[in-house]
Amino acid sequence: MNIFGNIMWFILGGFIVSLCYFLVGAVFCLTIIGIPFGIQLFKIGLFALWPFGSEVVSDTNDGGCLAILMNVLWILFGGIEVATLHVGFGILCCLTIIGIPFGLQHFKMTLLALVPFGKKIV
Repeated sequence: MNIFGNIMWFILGGFIVSLCYFLVGAVFCLTIIGIPFGIQLFKIGLFALWPFGSEVVSDTNDGGCLAILMNVLWILFGGIEVATLHVGFGILCCLTIIGIPFGLQHFKMTLLALVPFGKKIV
């Protein structure tokens, strides 16, 4: 089921979503200060490419001072907007029975889009 879900996700817009994450991540990586944020965008982009069968879990440095500081900066400079978009798309997808699995994937991506530092994908 995960393979079928990932293929349908890829065809129905997952490729576009992940491509946007990769492009913005590449722009962030142009500056030294933006490299950590660009790496997180690459991580979210990979997750947005094949979300079925993957989970977001806390990493060993989830509560570290640097992770907290970076998450605060992330939230202030766009994390809330990205997470809100995933919630909105999740609600739209859940309006139909066929779209419920896709909506659940958007809800899963919301956590990673809101606080990506200190999280990993398994």
